Amino acid sequence: MHLIKVPCSSANIGPGFDVIGLALNMYLELRVSTKPHPNGPTEPAPLNCTLSYTGVDPESIDLDPNNNLITRTALYLLRCHNQHGFPPNTSVAIHNPIPLGRGLGSSGAAVVAGALLGNLLGGLNLPKARILDFVLMVERHPDNVAAALYGGFVGTYLNELSPEDLVRIEVPLSEVLPQPAGGVDTGLRPPVPPVDIGHFRRFQWSASLKAVAIIPDFEVSTAKARGVLPTTYSRQDMIFNLQRLALLTTVLGDNTPNPALIYSAMQDKIHQPYRAGLIPALPNIISSITPATHKGLCGICLSGAGPTILALATENFEAIAQAAIAKFKEEGGINCEWMLLEPAEDGSTVVEIPDQ
Repeated sequence: MHLIKVPCSSANIGPGFDVIGLALNMYLELRVSTKPHPNGPTEPAPLNCTLSYTGVDPESIDLDPNNNLITRTALYLLRCHNQHGFPPNTSVAIHNPIPLGRGLGSSGAAVVAGALLGNLLGGLNLPKARILDFVLMVERHPDNVAAALYGGFVGTYLNELSPEDLVRIEVPLSEVLPQPAGGVDTGLRPPVPPVDIGHFRRFQWSASLKAVAIIPDFEVSTAKARGVLPTTYSRQDMIFNLQRLALLTTVLGDNTPNPALIYSAMQDKIHQPYRAGLIPALPNIISSITPATHKGLCGICLSGAGPTILALATENFEAIAQAAIAKFKEEGGINCEWMLLEPAEDGSTVVEIPDQ
């Protein structure tokens, strides 16, 4: 049996829209076996694969391997290597604590887990650099997936791909793009990604900085959050973000974080102002919870597409979280939970474990 672990992630981190991501230590886990059932033969499962699930929102998870994003991604890798199904007796037990649709990279983690699953079951032995290419055919935003695959605090960019390949039904695109029909095996070889379609570099991260995730009790789909963004921006707003991003990727790695500088460098004019209508209290939280009002706070922003708020801090974590929770309650009547997370430096892992 093998254990696949993939961390959640937070993208954007203020001005770094679609550019920077941070892996955090809450993990999607897959326990994978290809051993026959101990009680003898059973009726064959679809594609030879049986899925089970524990974790958040179990009623929303499709356990048909033709439709589940994890197994569809795995099948994409397998079919690119002329394998059209899973090995006999494949079973995958999924455990997922990552809130769905909350801006903590749940779909990115699923895609990375699926790619690692296909690599494992197909005996492909692909290195992470090549796995990233396949992942980016499915999930076209590299900030979450590069962080989830490699770990730590990363900057990314993406090469252009062929529009003809991207509309091929054999590519199981994730939620940010229109979904092809689930699980259809056309018998054709799917488009194989070029080598190095995405690029990343890890930045330093201060050991004293932790992430306070304030998670409201509602979902915002990535597609909806992208739908409220403009198609063009002013030069002034672009320069505003670029100036801050240039500093942010360095100051978050300082041994002694500078709260005033980090807070200022995490301001944004590209995505957060436009998403305020989807997330009650967002502008008030970002403007009123500051290093001056809350000891230990260094910066605060929307996590990914939201609605989760990410506060970077060195201490006073619960007080910072409760201040944001109170704002959500006051302005929208919304309940929240909060978690204290740290960077997942190792990224995704695949290890062999004893059978259970």
